[in-house]
Amino acid sequence: MEDLWLPVKDFLFLSLFLIIAIILKNKINIFKRFLIPTAIIGGFIGLVYRSVLEFTTGAGELGVLKLNPDFLGNLVYHLMAIGFISLALKEREITLKDDKKDNVNTGLAITSAYLIQGILGFGLSLLMAYTLLPKLFPPFGLLLPLGFAQGPGQAFSIGTSWESLGFANGGNIGLSIATIGYLWAIILGIPLINFLVRKKEKLRLAGLEKDIIPATEPRKDIEEKHTENIPRRIFIDSLSVQIVLIGIVYLITYFILKGITVGLRPLGDYGDTVSQLLWGFHFVIATMIAMLVRLILNLLKRKNWLHINYPDNYTLQRISSASFDYMIVAAIAAISIVTFRENWIPILIITTAGGILTIIYAVVLCRKIYKSFIIEHILALYGTWTGTVSTGIALLREVDPDSKSNAAENLVLGSAVALPLGVPLMFILGMAINGYRVKNPMLYLYTMLIFVVFFTVLLLILVVKRKHKPGSNKNKI
Repeated sequence: MEDLWLPVKDFLFLSLFLIIAIILKNKINIFKRFLIPTAIIGGFIGLVYRSVLEFTTGAGELGVLKLNPDFLGNLVYHLMAIGFISLALKEREITLKDDKKDNVNTGLAITSAYLIQGILGFGLSLLMAYTLLPKLFPPFGLLLPLGFAQGPGQAFSIGTSWESLGFANGGNIGLSIATIGYLWAIILGIPLINFLVRKKEKLRLAGLEKDIIPATEPRKDIEEKHTENIPRRIFIDSLSVQIVLIGIVYLITYFILKGITVGLRPLGDYGDTVSQLLWGFHFVIATMIAMLVRLILNLLKRKNWLHINYPDNYTLQRISSASFDYMIVAAIAAISIVTFRENWIPILIITTAGGILTIIYAVVLCRKIYKSFIIEHILALYGTWTGTVSTGIALLREVDPDSKSNAAENLVLGSAVALPLGVPLMFILGMAINGYRVKNPMLYLYTMLIFVVFFTVLLLILVVKRKHKPGSNKNKI
């Protein structure tokens, strides 16, 4: 009977780490004062717990107390997709014209951040691989945008898919990079908040704040309201309906990936490489399918063919938030200290350079492309580009506790805009990985050139489009 508990044991431990983190967050002053998401605290509690047992406990009776890193990795992989599907199934309505422009700008900015981090990380790893660290996996640095700008789920997923192509411990290295990204978001995020707020106050006292255009109207709070309308005669709970919808989308995702894998087999090695990457980017395909399902449901409602509003925004948001909380705890707890110790030089070099570049890029770009709520957008995007959307929202809450800005909405909807733009990046990554597989360094050069061209085009669209618009902000914070 004890074996029946093994599949869920580690999940129960994650719940324990989270409740300890909640208590610490509420009782310990240092956690109250500093902007540290509860899930991150829980993750580090899990990391300490697992690391201590890893080095002190044998395989006897106490071995059951150990956490299984493979299970934690699988949990990260699936929870990420569930969280994104839940967000994509939500119903949204955009009415303001400026909102649409900022949504698009945010989507372009998010994609450009992937690219500039990819250029830096890939460039540094190539430099190290051909000079100081000849045994380094040359595409190592491509985990920087995956770990920083996309989060632990993506970094683990893609890193793991690279392991079969020759990258030892790729999934765990991806988790390490993503965790360091969280540290950049937290440790640098608080000083960044204070600096930007003081800067804005100086502008106000100097009488220059007029050039920072205020919002035309207060924003509604981002807290979701119940939208479901499921009749009692169906005899099923609203939560069950949401899980059913998410499960159907995820099942379709699985069969699509299986079909693509079969279709790519005639391409040989490159087809296998791209296939592995697509399984790693399963959340992208799942999100696109969920968005398509949402569009179909909206169409059926407009045609009066669907009279029951099955998706419930409130419940979907709760499912998404819970998925990301557990994903963050599992991702940090799954980090292997041994793997980090073996790769600490390239990890620290790439993440330090990436953190510095990200904070500079967030400040400079947001000052260029937004007309209002510039501080709010800087913090939201910086937090997202070093952690996850939830980290960006956490930083944003410090300066916008009443959700009067449109930064949170732009962050979510901008991510949807960035999604199709990011799809080509999967195939570009495939080119770099295939270069390692077939021992053709020229493919590294082609990958880098495509990154640079893609980034330049996006940057020109963002900056030039704003430059010639009347009313664009001349004075920056």
